[in-house]
Amino acid sequence: MSVKSPAQRHTELESKIARWNEAYHGQDNPEVSDAIYDQARLELVMLERQHPELKRKDGPSAQIGAAPNPAFGKVTHRAPMLSLDNVFNEEEFAQFISRIGRFLGLNDQTTDSLRFVAEPKIDGLSINLTYEKGQLTAATTRGDGTIGEDVTANINTIASIPKTLPAPYPELIEIRGEIFMSRADFLALNQRQEERKDRPFANPRNAAAGSLRQLDPSITAQRSLGLFAYGMGYSTDLPATSHTAWLETLKNWGFTVNPLSKSISHASDVPAYVEQLAQQRPDLDYDIDGIVFKIDEIDLQKRLGFVGRAPRWAIAWKFPAEQAITRLLEIEIQVGRTGALTPVAHLEPINVGGVIVSRATLHNEDEIKRLDARPGDLVKIQRAGDVIPQILSVVNAERADRAAPFIFPDHCPACHAHAERVADEAVRRCTGGLTCPAQTVERLIHFVSRKAFDIDGLGDKSIRNFYELNYIRRPGDIFRLHTSKEQLQKLEGWGPQSVEKLLRAIDERRTISLPRFIYALGIRRIGERNAQLLARHYHSFATWRAAMLAAIQPESEERTTLSAIMGIGPAIAEELAAFFSEEHNVDTLDDLTAHLTIPDEENATSDPNAPAPLSGQIMVFTGSLSTMSRPEAKAIAERLGAQVTDSVSRRTTLVVLGEKAGSKAKKAEELGIRTLDESSWREMAGLS
Repeated sequence: MSVKSPAQRHTELESKIARWNEAYHGQDNPEVSDAIYDQARLELVMLERQHPELKRKDGPSAQIGAAPNPAFGKVTHRAPMLSLDNVFNEEEFAQFISRIGRFLGLNDQTTDSLRFVAEPKIDGLSINLTYEKGQLTAATTRGDGTIGEDVTANINTIASIPKTLPAPYPELIEIRGEIFMSRADFLALNQRQEERKDRPFANPRNAAAGSLRQLDPSITAQRSLGLFAYGMGYSTDLPATSHTAWLETLKNWGFTVNPLSKSISHASDVPAYVEQLAQQRPDLDYDIDGIVFKIDEIDLQKRLGFVGRAPRWAIAWKFPAEQAITRLLEIEIQVGRTGALTPVAHLEPINVGGVIVSRATLHNEDEIKRLDARPGDLVKIQRAGDVIPQILSVVNAERADRAAPFIFPDHCPACHAHAERVADEAVRRCTGGLTCPAQTVERLIHFVSRKAFDIDGLGDKSIRNFYELNYIRRPGDIFRLHTSKEQLQKLEGWGPQSVEKLLRAIDERRTISLPRFIYALGIRRIGERNAQLLARHYHSFATWRAAMLAAIQPESEERTTLSAIMGIGPAIAEELAAFFSEEHNVDTLDDLTAHLTIPDEENATSDPNAPAPLSGQIMVFTGSLSTMSRPEAKAIAERLGAQVTDSVSRRTTLVVLGEKAGSKAKKAEELGIRTLDESSWREMAGLS
């Protein structure tokens, strides 16, 4: 077997993670466990640290939460509710600590002396509580991290949540925590459900989420819900200078703080605490799936900031996944939006950690061969979180009556086109393109999904039905559905009112933001984060379209510029060029945009209320900085509204020169680009 080069492995990881992101976020159909996803993401990050030329800043962009249910009112969080990166063992935690040390420029001894706070990771539903002048005025679910569901009336039924804060308190503050249901209350609730012949809940987390997200608050009032408070969102004043002090403040205000939360003086003491809490876990009356470790000093938290979806100053150490043994009934090949053929195992249903499991992922044909999994086998499965499990091994491979080895198809099961496997890729793909009904339907489903056009009433089932009836064959057809109004009203399950509601929902999406539009096109490797990067860089649809058409030529300046965008890189640029090189894709694009208004995108910082003094600047950092690391400098520049790229081009507006700046400084001089030394950069950023 040939050894893969770093570039080949990098491309393979990107491909895997892009597919997993799409399955999880675009199709609500996860292919892998949290553990496998996080391990692949960590491997990608470490590979990029060893080979910076391969680096894509966004990496495998994980999304946050889900879009709010339209049945609830929508509330925008004043500060985003972001997610956490995960580790699973001592080595990975040590790597997290090392990243903090490198970012802050600390030596190993100083890094180990960083104080942490450890908190059990409650398996519940995140909540954001807004207090104005000491009064609870709003309660919001996480939603998609930016906009959540208004569940204020439901939260007011939970007696343990303070409705007023004792003075002193900030004028306005967001307090965050986890709504949960105890195991005892969960069992009692399911007993009542069974007595009423209602469907029981799968686990305490689902019970808590379902109880809180009731349209009738009186139902929530009948359920036993609790809250562990731990976090702070937006606040007009800082009520504490450390997380330890913040937890004490929460207690003084009447909130329940998890009693197992603990201050840890040295990073090297963390593994012992993990082992201690893992032993206590079975005896707790509530579910936890890990431990969250946070830097205690809030000033250090601010310095470290965020990268992508997660803070640099906190990590979740996840406990091992739960396992069980069941029978593999059959292997089904599913065809995704990008043509990927994905094998899914159908299992005899089995309870794994309180969840009934009937399907598991087999990833790809190499994994099937490695496992030698065959229908009829007993298999060990593993579940980590509420995702589709994975098969770990076959446990009775020695038996004589096993089925014949599974042969992975070399033709698409949907359109029968050849299924091609590109060298050094694990995925086999249908070559039918838009002639493949499975791919076309999956692209249309992606197009109307919540992260894309988010058209209420046009779900998977409707898309498949309308496709079969020839009403929708490409995205532009959605905006022509009004011409088939009378025919739609005659369909089973549809009537005048439901059709009118659908057409109104479609009309409401005739104006759409550029990031959502780009994401909705379903271009391979263009997730939500990359769509935002492209929109921010090109500002308008017309500019982006023209640049992408020009970037079809590999040696063009537009291709070079596209590849140099921080977070894009050559691999994604190649995918964009491939998309625009297909005439039918451009025709589909133009047909669609004839029905739409796509406003120009403005530069924005991560905080919508903050000024953006570097808005419009396209910056490059080169050489060694003496007062901060380059990653910290880049993070500060982006928070101030700048775009940070890795290479100097004609579009670059500012280059910050550290010691031994080298060729980038020379190129900036040749192009007449403004340069700053480190001291001047600090002054510009307001750090001096």
